[in-house]
Amino acid sequence: MNLLSIIGLIISSVVLFAGLRLASEDLGLFFDGPSLFIVIGGTFAATSVAFQLNKIGALLKIFFAKFIKGKSKKSKNIISNIMSLCEAARKGEAYDSLVNKTDDPFLKEAMEMLTDGILQTEEILLILENRAHQMAVLRSDDVKKIKSLSKFPPAFGMMGTTIGMIVLLANLGGEDAMKMIGPAMGVCLITTLYGVIIANLFFIPVAENLDIAAKELEIQNEIILGGVKHIIEKSNPILVAEDLNSFLLPKERLDWKTAA
Repeated sequence: MNLLSIIGLIISSVVLFAGLRLASEDLGLFFDGPSLFIVIGGTFAATSVAFQLNKIGALLKIFFAKFIKGKSKKSKNIISNIMSLCEAARKGEAYDSLVNKTDDPFLKEAMEMLTDGILQTEEILLILENRAHQMAVLRSDDVKKIKSLSKFPPAFGMMGTTIGMIVLLANLGGEDAMKMIGPAMGVCLITTLYGVIIANLFFIPVAENLDIAAKELEIQNEIILGGVKHIIEKSNPILVAEDLNSFLLPKERLDWKTAA
């Protein structure tokens, strides 16, 4: 479970609640059924038009799989794993015995391809490079989809505000007209508030989180690609560590002296 992301959502929700509570002791002022319906319903409707209904379920799966359940894996742990695989290969262990010595899906997939022995080494490396590239493209596409959803809630919030203003102006009249303007304007602006909250508290942070996770995974796959080449060549584990550390910032690199 991605505990830190969940904690972040909880903190942002608490900050929002505290801000509303400080603004007014009556939290009922910030609730309006029709406004909520316009923003949420409109966002869902626009999403179904933009991505088709069957794609909405896929977006929800992306959210739960990567944001809620996803747990980032440190790149230096992958490098350490590759070092151990190289050392095992240097000692003469067969590729089929190395498959179960890693829990990374992409690295495991690479080791299985080597175990099959059907394709040439160059063909395997080319296929792995293509798959890593395509995975990066697909993850980037998922992030763009979720980012595009953040445009819809504020837009429907403004739409709800416009509708409220039309109704307000159409019903102004009589001696109590001035007394009605203040409360009515407050209700009109609630839809804008809902749109801003949903976009900035949910869609945009989630998209940014997934974007960072996608870039981290892209780097990890590049490390694995380099590691597979070293495994095939049965390189010295120290050379492996120093080479693969080049993908990381100094503070993130693996100290091979402690990993040996």
